[in-house]
Amino acid sequence: MHLAELTALLTPEGLRLLDDLDPQAVSADVTGTVSRLRKAGHSPELVSAVVGQAQLRSRASAKFGPFADRMLFTKAGLEQATRLAIAGRHAARFRDAGIARVADLGCGIGGDALGMAGLGLDVTAVDADEVTAAIAAYNLAPFGDTVTVQTGRAEASDLSSVDGVWLDPARRTAGHAETSRTRPEDWSPSLEWAFALAERMPTGIKLGPGLDRALIPDDVEAQWVSAEGSTVELVLWSGALARDDVRRAALVVRGESAWELTAGADAEDQPVRPLGAYLHEPDGAVIRARLIGEVARALEAGMLADQIAYLTSDAALTSPFVSSFRVREELPADTRALARALRERGIGTLEIKKRGVDVDPAVLRRTLKLQGSESATLFLTRIGSKRSAILADRV
Repeated sequence: MHLAELTALLTPEGLRLLDDLDPQAVSADVTGTVSRLRKAGHSPELVSAVVGQAQLRSRASAKFGPFADRMLFTKAGLEQATRLAIAGRHAARFRDAGIARVADLGCGIGGDALGMAGLGLDVTAVDADEVTAAIAAYNLAPFGDTVTVQTGRAEASDLSSVDGVWLDPARRTAGHAETSRTRPEDWSPSLEWAFALAERMPTGIKLGPGLDRALIPDDVEAQWVSAEGSTVELVLWSGALARDDVRRAALVVRGESAWELTAGADAEDQPVRPLGAYLHEPDGAVIRARLIGEVARALEAGMLADQIAYLTSDAALTSPFVSSFRVREELPADTRALARALRERGIGTLEIKKRGVDVDPAVLRRTLKLQGSESATLFLTRIGSKRSAILADRV
């Protein structure tokens, strides 16, 4: 969003027009909506702004639920914004540590600040981009004097009046529309600056879940978070925000429920055992945190193969930390023989999962030419030096 569009939008006329639009209807017919609004006499800047916001509100409902209907966004800000359910958990970490005044540096459109203000914390929200800061101020306006929004760089922020810091470095190219991921050395502020800050005061640093683990300092708690089956973030907690004796954590969130696995270090894997009646895929947060061994021991399961994140057992298991599948049979791994076997079983819908093998599931699916009314899950992996294809059903 450009400043001219934001200026047109932040008027009584603009906000009323936006609130009158149905986000789903706009997304379904963008061209028709633009034509209708232009014929009604609205300016090009206002039409562009309200149509863009309606589309973003439609996408934002997955992160912000009904709150999205009164919020404003940029595309880049929505991409990096924390889901509201997760933001509330971040805020609770500060509250439970006795930290009442927080600086949210790199606040974006204000997702985490919403969670903090919602729990009664005083928040100073800072963003380097003028448009993004203005949108954050609009989103946070209902909290009144509890939240102050400033335009500025994280590195230049005055932290003398806060007790702790939440930091979400910009990890995409600058802009409000199409963006791309950047390298750690290009993030703003830099990881070096963020880690130095974390040594001085209690800090939570939100990063991508695929961060090179070699970059993680030894004296912080590293918490990987998954939401609705997707691993969404890594948070590094320092000082009073880090829990005693916890250096690795996997938080699994589904709806309003959450489960967490913690340890003082990476967990040692369980021994490899033969394929049993069930195959289990650990949650992505568990895999990233390298706590697969903890899950395996708790479930009395074994590793399917060395360095492969699949577990197996003879008994059915129930755990929020794994997805479980009942093994049907092992099939030939050769593509032609595999295609023939799937056709013989009438499998037309196939979920393909792979680890430890160089396979493109989309290409393989086209090659298999599936047909039939049955459905199943296919695991492609290696067991020892052997490539294996395992047909299974979700439990």
